[in-house]
Amino acid sequence: MPFRSSRLAASLCGIPLHNPVLAASGTFAYGIELESIVDLNSIGGIVVKGLSAKPIAGNPPPRIWEAHSGMINSIGLQNIGVRAFVEQKLPALRRFDTKIFANVFGYATEDYLEVIRVLEDAEGIAAYELNVSCPNTKHGGIFFSSDPALLADLLGQVMRLKPKRPILVKLSPNVARIEPIAKAAEEAGASGISLVNTFVSLAIDARTRRPRIGAGFGGLSGPAIKPIALRLVYEAAKAVKIPVVGLGGIGTGEDAAEFLIAGAAAVEVGTASFWDPNSPLRIARELDQFLKSENVANVRDLVGTLRFQRD
Repeated sequence: MPFRSSRLAASLCGIPLHNPVLAASGTFAYGIELESIVDLNSIGGIVVKGLSAKPIAGNPPPRIWEAHSGMINSIGLQNIGVRAFVEQKLPALRRFDTKIFANVFGYATEDYLEVIRVLEDAEGIAAYELNVSCPNTKHGGIFFSSDPALLADLLGQVMRLKPKRPILVKLSPNVARIEPIAKAAEEAGASGISLVNTFVSLAIDARTRRPRIGAGFGGLSGPAIKPIALRLVYEAAKAVKIPVVGLGGIGTGEDAAEFLIAGAAAVEVGTASFWDPNSPLRIARELDQFLKSENVANVRDLVGTLRFQRD
């Protein structure tokens, strides 16, 4: 029987979820590859590997380096392309009673629009998550996620498509302040935001005097980033009225509870899935036990309850 608990019943942008723990994009493949070892019907949702208009081969190896309390990766957004996803992966995913979120990215606004146009004709997707942590090649390599005006323009053009599904925007932590970016997403029509993506980082082999990642820089994730991610989620949730999805170093049910207390309506589990593919389900179970031990009737009662001494 799939795992269900009334304490964990949640909603995200109007989408009902069995529980608020989702598998994050890029760490759970397309979801279907793990059906033999993970009960996909018990996961709150799956955010599939990022989808581009055309297939992308990705970056040169090595692509992953285990850092202290975390992981650095530079996969290069390798994926089979949106059309292959719709034809080869999505039909199998529709067999499961789990919400599917399509992560969308591009290097120009037209790329995002093309992916969404293809997905709009497909069945079995609950919402879109726009990964805006990419350089806009038509604007001199400025990152969508670092410029409120650029982000607003991207979202404005996406919204002109009148998508039939909610649009979440996945924000980068590599900015001076998160509030202007979060507000720009909200004002441009986003249904919600998710954060944080990885922190730009560098690992060096002192003997070869070369980077340990083939592409040079990579993205740091895992437990090391959790305290910073919590702060950014709290700041973003205070700045906007739309739902926030929190991620960054979540490895236990209590970690998930901390993000909810900081203001997140749901969470995503990423790096933990590399050493335990069942992490999203395990964390949901642990969160349920935490709620029970704290006499919290429903997970919604935790959201945004952080209080400072000055409050």
